Amino acid sequence: CAKTFAQVSYLQKHNRTHTGEKPFKCKQCPLAFSQSCHLRTHNRMHTGEKPFKCKLCPQAFARNSYLQRHNRSHTGEKLFECKQCAKAFAQFSSLQRHNRTHTGEKPFKCKQCPKAFSLNCNLIRHHRTHSV
Repeated sequence: CAKTFAQVSYLQKHNRTHTGEKPFKCKQCPLAFSQSCHLRTHNRMHTGEKPFKCKLCPQAFARNSYLQRHNRSHTGEKLFECKQCAKAFAQFSSLQRHNRTHTGEKPFKCKQCPKAFSLNCNLIRHHRTHSV
């Protein structure tokens, strides 16, 4: 591609997006990463390190993005708004789940019968009817 970079290291990092090369290998599991910072973040899963601490409660997180999402539980901030009914949600996954009420999508399908559900918890509850 035609992208240019001021430093060779940035070019090398970018080139890995094209080659798929993942030179940073986890010593604990088979995963590998294209950037060393991604490996560092991943390693926290193995070590349990949670350097991102909430200032309002005892919660701590391995990733800053998880802390930012958690902070919305304290502020009540709802960044994700439904385009159809203007209902708002603190988490994108909650908006996605809500959107199914408008679309009728039922992605959770029973493998034992034709039934399908919009929520995974309803599929799990349904599975119990097959084992009764």
